[in-house]
Amino acid sequence: MIPISTPDLCDRYGEQLQIAEPVFRHYGGLRRFGGPIATVRCFEDNSKVGEMLRASGKGRILVVDGGGSRRRSLLGDKLGQLAVDNGWQALVIYGCLRDVEALAELPLAILALGSTPRNTDKRGAGQVGVAVELARLRLRPGDY
Repeated sequence: MIPISTPDLCDRYGEQLQIAEPVFRHYGGLRRFGGPIATVRCFEDNSKVGEMLRASGKGRILVVDGGGSRRRSLLGDKLGQLAVDNGWQALVIYGCLRDVEALAELPLAILALGSTPRNTDKRGAGQVGVAVELARLRLRPGDY
């Protein structure tokens, strides 16, 4: 089976689709992904990201609304490996990550705004399973 491309989906479904602003860069070892999403909203604290990635991903995509912050990393090599180990298909981070070289080796699709070496705060702050708005998208858990 030949995978369908994003432009083909746009041709077929037109205005029924939401298209993200072109703000994301690929960082993971995979570049194609699709499926249901789970969501986290957090700001400069990846505690809830870690909680989600410790659970079974079941092929889902974790969308993290980090408020677009470029000051702190919301994902690094350890959480990336945890995502792989627990069956997550992809991570979309509306914020930054670190450990770029290690993340590029993982069999995981990862999109983020950029990278920063500064680690995250750990305060346990954030929300899981909420609607998020980022990159001109409105997303809810379970959306594709």
